Amino acid sequence: MAGMDLSVPVQFSFASMYRLFAALPIRPDIASELQPLQERVSGASWRPAENFHITLRFFGHVDRHVAQELDFELGEIAAPQMKLRLKGAGWFGRREPSALWVGIDHDQDLARLAGACERAARRLGLPAERRRFVPHVTLAYCHGTTPEDAKAFAARHADFESSPFWADRFHLYSSHFGKGPSRYVAEADYPLA
Repeated sequence: MAGMDLSVPVQFSFASMYRLFAALPIRPDIASELQPLQERVSGASWRPAENFHITLRFFGHVDRHVAQELDFELGEIAAPQMKLRLKGAGWFGRREPSALWVGIDHDQDLARLAGACERAARRLGLPAERRRFVPHVTLAYCHGTTPEDAKAFAARHADFESSPFWADRFHLYSSHFGKGPSRYVAEADYPLA
């Protein structure tokens, strides 16, 4: 949460397990540039604008104790603010597309921040992330989308570029399932220097 006193540990609610990830939020003005891309793909379950983010590290299900230690570790990360631009489009899943996304113009500071989040997870004994870091914003999850439809989406939006924007903080989010799209809650806020 903006303005949170980071000297006080996050007080997680009474749930026994939390599904957590670290991510950069996408500002509403940048999200509004992404919404016109969300059309004409069969099987695409489009994400609401408030769910747009750039995942730095997915931590999975952890208990309250690990969640609080993770909050401390992430709060110790020193990283600069960075000027980013969303650029291009693609999909995950070779034989069966699982997600449609827009990419991020290459930024070394972003990769270093993701690496710092990975090291924080490792210090707590969480399993190593096996996938290579591919910075992106997920626009849709796919259910029965064909590779041809995914390729057509990526081709239509290959030249997409957002306005540049400053990333000045990242969050520790919890993910909650229910009816409709997942709901993400920013549990803690970590300003970038």
